[in-house]
Amino acid sequence: MNEMSRPEIDPILFRRAMSRFATGVTVITVAHDGEARGMTANAFMSGSLEPPLCVVSIAKRAHMHLAMMASRHFGVNILAEDQVALSEHFAGRRNPRLALRFDRSGPALLLESACARIAAEVVARHDCGDHTIFIGHILTLDAEDRPPLLYHGGRYHGLGTSRLDTDVGVPEFW
Repeated sequence: MNEMSRPEIDPILFRRAMSRFATGVTVITVAHDGEARGMTANAFMSGSLEPPLCVVSIAKRAHMHLAMMASRHFGVNILAEDQVALSEHFAGRRNPRLALRFDRSGPALLLESACARIAAEVVARHDCGDHTIFIGHILTLDAEDRPPLLYHGGRYHGLGTSRLDTDVGVPEFW
């Protein structure tokens, strides 16, 4: 199928279909021009175990895009289910009463309170339509055993009490 014969995709249907995929909620952080910058994002995933890579997708129209393009390092802060206020703050609904504390001790700016934190060095940038995909080589990470904040269907969710207690185990590659 060539480019000319590709069907038009309705942007509203596209968003609705993509919202069916439940994700965790992260805040991507960088230090840019001496300031802490952050953006709520759910377009994050692990990329590779060897070498340890992670992937973030940022819209080109987002304020954070320029900061990410200029930065050599970024942080991924995975939020816990009690951190909706942090997610909303970094999604553009600023809360001046929110106490933001950053860990500036490593190569990437990280939120002190996130339930998991990843510091990464940008090793590749790839054009992806109206987004740029940033691949980061993971330099440091830490995690706490707190339930994650989830996003599905345009709403925040927690794990709740209905968990499947099936051990998935280590995947076999075929």
